[in-house]
Amino acid sequence: MDEVKVVVAHSERATLRVGDVFLKVDADEARIDVEVEAMALAPVPTPEVLWRRPPVLAIAAVPGTALGRLGEPSTASPAAWAAAGAAIRKLHDAPLPPWTGRRRRDPDELAAELDGECELLVTNGVLPADLVNRNRQVAEAALRPWPPAFTHGDLQIDHVFVDGDEVTGIIDWSEAGRGDALFDLATLTLGHEECLGDVIAGYGTDVELDVIRAWWSLRGLLGVRWLVEHGFDAFAPGCEVDVLRSRM
Repeated sequence: MDEVKVVVAHSERATLRVGDVFLKVDADEARIDVEVEAMALAPVPTPEVLWRRPPVLAIAAVPGTALGRLGEPSTASPAAWAAAGAAIRKLHDAPLPPWTGRRRRDPDELAAELDGECELLVTNGVLPADLVNRNRQVAEAALRPWPPAFTHGDLQIDHVFVDGDEVTGIIDWSEAGRGDALFDLATLTLGHEECLGDVIAGYGTDVELDVIRAWWSLRGLLGVRWLVEHGFDAFAPGCEVDVLRSRM
């Protein structure tokens, strides 16, 4: 019998692996609705949905290995990173999904949330004021109107799987919706700035590098406190806090 492995677990959801099957347990049925529909609509390789019995979604493992891990050097080739960029471009060029998505918001709303989070980071002693203030300045470039695209919404490096130089699957679609294409590119390359050129080469069009860097800062500022409160180590080498420090 295959043993049960806890992939990730916190107060909002949990993912378990049993052999080649992943069981995603989520009390928020709407989040699973989005994941299933997004995987059906996305024109890129996605996991096969095996069955769904709320609050559980069962999906098959995708072949290959993750493009990398945050905080660790990526062993994937430049061609694999370029292939990831090409897959993301295909997603962004697809017709918009019929829902907006959880992370999608207008720049003013995002700015207000960011300012509130920055205040909490300093007040609660999570991060020093100079680090927060500098990254808040960098983040300003992301606070502009953007043309909506079909975005993954949480395109972390370990959500993209490759086999050699081919993308074999993109997982975890619960945050998918209409959003800023550059947010996906920034999320993928967070902590792996050296791979950004390869991703853009595969993406096949010029992008605003200052906006991608702004999203690195913005994502870090909005995510650090949540990560700490949910048992993740945002201070580990190469992870979110180090990314923020690199902007100093």
